Amino acid sequence: MPSGLKRPKSVPTSKSSKFIIGITMGDPSGIGPQITLKAISKFEKLADFIIIGDSFVLNKAAKLLRRSSFIPHPSCLVDLKNVDHSQFKFGKLKAEYGRASLEYIDKALELIREKKIDALVTCPVSKEAINKAGFSFSGHTEYLAKQSNTTDFAMMLLNQKLKTVLLTRHIAISKVPANINKKALIDTIKITYNGLKSYFSIQSPRLVICGLNPHASDNGVIGNEENEVIKPVINKLKKTFPGLTGPAPADIAIAKTVQGEFDCCIAMYHDQALIPLKILGYNLGVNMTLGLPFIRTSPLHGTAFDIAASRNAKADSLIEAVKLATQCCQNQKKD
Repeated sequence: MPSGLKRPKSVPTSKSSKFIIGITMGDPSGIGPQITLKAISKFEKLADFIIIGDSFVLNKAAKLLRRSSFIPHPSCLVDLKNVDHSQFKFGKLKAEYGRASLEYIDKALELIREKKIDALVTCPVSKEAINKAGFSFSGHTEYLAKQSNTTDFAMMLLNQKLKTVLLTRHIAISKVPANINKKALIDTIKITYNGLKSYFSIQSPRLVICGLNPHASDNGVIGNEENEVIKPVINKLKKTFPGLTGPAPADIAIAKTVQGEFDCCIAMYHDQALIPLKILGYNLGVNMTLGLPFIRTSPLHGTAFDIAASRNAKADSLIEAVKLATQCCQNQKKD
């Protein structure tokens, strides 16, 4: 086995008082292996790590980065040995790599059930590759929820300036209005409120709800979702969640959240949240799943096959995801 990586026979029980963070390598041919090695080299004092992946691929990434050692003691690797060595290359979309990346996720879930890791950080996978392998996979968020029997969950996207939660996720814009309903909004508000308290130690969260339409519809002049769905839900929940307000025009809601007037905003659809978030800090964004029975974060980018064969992939977003997972572990321990 090439130098620089340790492969334990089994997952050890850490004697350290630090939290154990599980990191799935992501698609073997993407930038996941590279950024994993870059990230963990910076966190020896912060947490212990269990990397779930393939030692052959990680060593290929190590050679690519021209470094000899990446995994500081007592970090370790769960080596699934599920990548064919003969024709492996970085930057290739293949069904076999999709299957391998899903196996890393399944192994991580097993480690969570066995309480061998305290939190999970997932590197990017290719939905296309996983579906090519014959699996129905719409994303980490939905898959982790299904595998953990979680029915109520939400996607939080954040960086150092903004926290935002999506009401609808990866659906066509044309389908967004039909998916804005009272139950979905009530569930998302509750999950967000509880997540802010549990993971971020915000005891009285201030939460603003974005409108769907321009100017939050100008009281029904531009669309009816605000008056028929969003306002009734907010009025119903205000006594239970006193820091709840809206619907506000999305631009105003997001701007005031960035300025610190609110702790978090709930966006109605994907790009309503992602565009301002990435403008404010593209390389430092983190994706977090709320509502799961465990802490899960991930970098806010994809597999980047186009640069996977270079040394240019930046690990900043993964580093932030690891920091956040560790901080959430600490906050939960306080409670």
